[in-house]
Amino acid sequence: MRSLVLILAGAFSVIAIAAIAGVIFLKWGASGFSARADPSTMEVFAAQTARSLALPPGAKAARNPVGNSKQILEDAMAHWADHCAVCHGNDGSGQVDMGRQMYPHAPDMRQAATQKLTDGELFYIIENGIRLSGMPAWGGTAVGEKDSWKLVSFIRHLPELSTSEMERMEKLNPKGPEDREQEQQEEQFLNGPAHKETQP
Repeated sequence: MRSLVLILAGAFSVIAIAAIAGVIFLKWGASGFSARADPSTMEVFAAQTARSLALPPGAKAARNPVGNSKQILEDAMAHWADHCAVCHGNDGSGQVDMGRQMYPHAPDMRQAATQKLTDGELFYIIENGIRLSGMPAWGGTAVGEKDSWKLVSFIRHLPELSTSEMERMEKLNPKGPEDREQEQQEEQFLNGPAHKETQP
């Protein structure tokens, strides 16, 4: 019994020291809690490890039931442009205002860190999000599991995204008031000045 108490006391001490060291690091070594800084290597490793440990049994091995037909990719591309591109960019690079300002920054979905995840892992992340990041949980919404699986197929397609696909996606991106006003001005310019009928 005494050895168990000593083990528990030792474990508590290690956790307390790690917590204090973490607070000290965040306060003085990592510019406080600013979201402008890049995550340290230690933070990235800890986050990836926690994400991996959080997966329930069987999630990693789940297989994509929808495949990657042309229609599946078209549906997913439209969904991505409308819902995901605001943070991840149409090309999946994360190099958009919202994605760059998050902490951690939105990842480049074309790179190995994302592409090496299994289909089941990608699906789980889309459905359940990632705590303490900007990634929301889309499960249990009107999106539905089938659309999440379609997005998994599209994520696999991102490294081969064509210029014509990018152009189509730009037309599908949500438009803000400034975008709508600019489109209206361009349309008026292309249509020429309105001719007023003159009275004889």
